[in-house]
Amino acid sequence: MLFSLSETLSFYASASSAIFPRINIRDPYKRLGISREASEDEIQAARNFLVQKYAGHKPSIDAIESAHDKIIMQKFYERKNPKIDVKKRVREVRQSRVVQAVLSRFQTPSTKIIIKTSIAFVVLGVLTILFPTEEGPTLQVAISLIATMYFIHERLKSKIRAFLYGAGAFIFSWLLGTFLMVALIPPIPILKGLRSFEVTTSLITYLLLWVSSTYLK
Repeated sequence: MLFSLSETLSFYASASSAIFPRINIRDPYKRLGISREASEDEIQAARNFLVQKYAGHKPSIDAIESAHDKIIMQKFYERKNPKIDVKKRVREVRQSRVVQAVLSRFQTPSTKIIIKTSIAFVVLGVLTILFPTEEGPTLQVAISLIATMYFIHERLKSKIRAFLYGAGAFIFSWLLGTFLMVALIPPIPILKGLRSFEVTTSLITYLLLWVSSTYLK
């Protein structure tokens, strides 16, 4: 069946004045029909295709151009002010060799062991808070070292490893606790007064020693 010239022209005229179906969508990416990870070439290709398809309808062209401009400006802003992908950074840190090496030295023990070590270090913490002395919590700190070595030996059945791990964990914990107190952690109101610095440092040390006593392998 043949179309007349007028019918053919009418057909192309109606096609060229087609209305963009996503003209009222607010999201510029959805309006252009592209993903947020689209490259600049993909953005430009989508814009060119839609402009050609809906060239006869000015509101459609305006909507397409507006979405294109918003995306381009957003991409430019992101390049000038890159955001820190926290999840990606955390994943990269966890997958690093150093972190993997450290994590490989720890394992989750039985619930019985966790409860036992928790009770021991909680008691030490309570005694340190309730009975501070002018000399500081020297006795409690010494007991925490002995407790650490005991719990590690109980799990690993090695006196040498218990001594080395216990002494190393104690030195590291005390140094880190002192650093945190000086650099990061503000004074705790409930511990104001007699030897509060040593008391708070001891509590941080107990926490780190509890981790070593419970999870170190």
